[in-house]
Amino acid sequence: MAVLLKGYPRLSETFIAQELLGLERAGMELVLISMRRPTDKKRHPVHDEIRAPVLYLPEYLHEEPWRVLKATARGVFTAGFWRAFARFVPDLLRDPSRNRVRRLGQALVLAAEWPKGAEWLHVHFIHTPGSVGSYASTITGIPWTCSAHAKDIWTSEDWDLRSKLSHASWVVTCTRSGFEHLKALASKPSKVHLSYHGLDLDRFGPFHGARSGADGSDPDRPVTIVSVGRAVEKKGFDTLLEALALLPAHLSWRFVHIGGGEKLGELKVLAAKLGIADRVAWKGALAQEEVLAHYRHADLFALACRIAADGDRDGLPNVLVEASSQRLPCVTTAVSGIPELLTDGETGLLVEPDDPRALAEALVRAITDPGLRERLGAAAEHRVRHHFDHHASIGQLVELFEKEWQQA
Repeated sequence: MAVLLKGYPRLSETFIAQELLGLERAGMELVLISMRRPTDKKRHPVHDEIRAPVLYLPEYLHEEPWRVLKATARGVFTAGFWRAFARFVPDLLRDPSRNRVRRLGQALVLAAEWPKGAEWLHVHFIHTPGSVGSYASTITGIPWTCSAHAKDIWTSEDWDLRSKLSHASWVVTCTRSGFEHLKALASKPSKVHLSYHGLDLDRFGPFHGARSGADGSDPDRPVTIVSVGRAVEKKGFDTLLEALALLPAHLSWRFVHIGGGEKLGELKVLAAKLGIADRVAWKGALAQEEVLAHYRHADLFALACRIAADGDRDGLPNVLVEASSQRLPCVTTAVSGIPELLTDGETGLLVEPDDPRALAEALVRAITDPGLRERLGAAAEHRVRHHFDHHASIGQLVELFEKEWQQA
């Protein structure tokens, strides 16, 4: 099976790498096709365990013109090319952009360089990778399926989603909100499936150590708050910093941020402006085992997810599942699929997005009550270990693929 990805490997997409390894371990032979070359300087251990070879498409058509021209010259003599072109023209009229042209060019290269023996195409993300996958499927006649996630669903136009849902054999997504949205757009709602990513609990074994028990009253024992995520609008780190600045002056705490992102510089400036820069540590992007160590040394996890101006949002952030697996209590927002993992007052503390004051109140509650943190963390871990084991999601995917192959 060929698997089309926007980029590979990527530190921020451990859930995809985990799924790829799970499919390989289930007996599937994969070849990975990436629309972008890697930019991260580090890799997670899971990337080194995946055996599948990787084919990189031209990220920009002008960078490899002969490769694109060769693929086009080969494609124009096939009926599949003209079927794809007939779909591309109305798509281009609705979305007259270089990006749309680039996706057809990448699809032509994929079709011309199709991996020998691959009988199926599975695509991660229904937006731009979905366009490449859909066009390539039409050119080659090879069926395709798709895993839709979050940004790709909520920043895509409904007409584009309807088209892809009609041409794909099936689509799977990882949150109830995304599932309901796609199902409402699909001409055949039975094509849309819900499957939570889950977590590879072998990599995130139970944490048997003790937390600090700090309650913010001792300057020598500050409560450690950690957060993991790229510095982008939808993660709400500006709101989180504003909430931290609202905490009572007598409380002792420190905040650790893990992740890169385009707005990292802006966040550092904001922390200084808010007068909390001396309490904040910026760790940058870290490998999975380093992130795990921070979960185990922290007292509290915080994330202020929101819906961005362009509609982008998280589905169910994997970092919340990871933190919960380590008995680390989470303070976060009730956005997208987060309430499907965490229940306010039972397995975490949830507030509305873009409300620094409400977030600050929840943080105060958690910082000053180590007993509450222990109860919330234990309940969240129980939920993850009983309902978010990734073996279940891998089993669902394998079953879906096997049904398709049996019908072929």
